[in-house]
Amino acid sequence: NRLLAKGYQSFIILPHFLSMVVVSYLVYAFLHPDHGFINTSVLKWFGQDKVFWYTEKEYWPYILVLVNAWKGAGIGAVIYIAAIAGIDPEYYEAALIDGASKWKQIIHITLPMIQPIIIIMTILSMGSIFNADFGLFYQVPQDSGALYPVTDVVDTYVYRALMKLNDIGMSSAAALVQAVVGFVMVILTNAVVRKINKEQALF
Repeated sequence: NRLLAKGYQSFIILPHFLSMVVVSYLVYAFLHPDHGFINTSVLKWFGQDKVFWYTEKEYWPYILVLVNAWKGAGIGAVIYIAAIAGIDPEYYEAALIDGASKWKQIIHITLPMIQPIIIIMTILSMGSIFNADFGLFYQVPQDSGALYPVTDVVDTYVYRALMKLNDIGMSSAAALVQAVVGFVMVILTNAVVRKINKEQALF
């Protein structure tokens, strides 16, 4: 059983690690100052000078948002597609008979039926609102010092301080604060949901 548990943990952790590595290398392939696709193809086609992405901090708030959305689109799509697949097709057949358009079907059937999944995903995501994606903020910008003003978050700051100062206490305190804030946010979000609709709250 222990071997199966370890194998299952590896099965979960390995794809996440590989996905982050692949994302960071793909972003690097796009943004490399000399050989990146953006500089050699897109900007060159428009007659613009190449941009040194890893030293220009003003672009990175937008780059990180796009990369994070791209990285999370896959698992999010799987969850919501599975929820939509569980809706009884008879609802859509009845809506077609009544002359409902696709848009009305989405508004009056799809969204209300997957509302519990949306609420659960929102509550769970609030638990990590104070946690940053370490791989996103450390690997994707290639740990460039010029980008620290816009890419340095709690996780990367603690990591660098731990590596340089070997201060385990600070990293433990930061992890504790993140856990406490996440716990409080889950409780508060669930309380709001319970006040609006008790049946859709997690607890």
